[in-house]
Amino acid sequence: MRWLAVILAACLSWSAWALDLQQAKQQGLIGEQLNGLVGVVRGSGEVNAIASDINRKRLENYQDIARKTGTSLTVVQARAGQLNIERTASGHYIQLADGSWRRK
Repeated sequence: MRWLAVILAACLSWSAWALDLQQAKQQGLIGEQLNGLVGVVRGSGEVNAIASDINRKRLENYQDIARKTGTSLTVVQARAGQLNIERTASGHYIQLADGSWRRK
């Protein structure tokens, strides 16, 4: 019975160990891309999962904006990418047009 409590405590505390987007950016694991999405600079399964989740949410927002404004998704993503890169903190990664990563 005691082992069950240990497992339950470990599961409940997992979220405290999990990275969030800002932590992943600060650690140089994730960067901003020109298409308004984030990309994995270097990382593992957890980093890929964070990027996938963020990108799914961003795409939903971009699709809503495109639908409401009558603009193409490509245009919305390009504008969002430009804004996200402009807002990226110094020292965080951005992706260049050739696909390479560099610190801002």
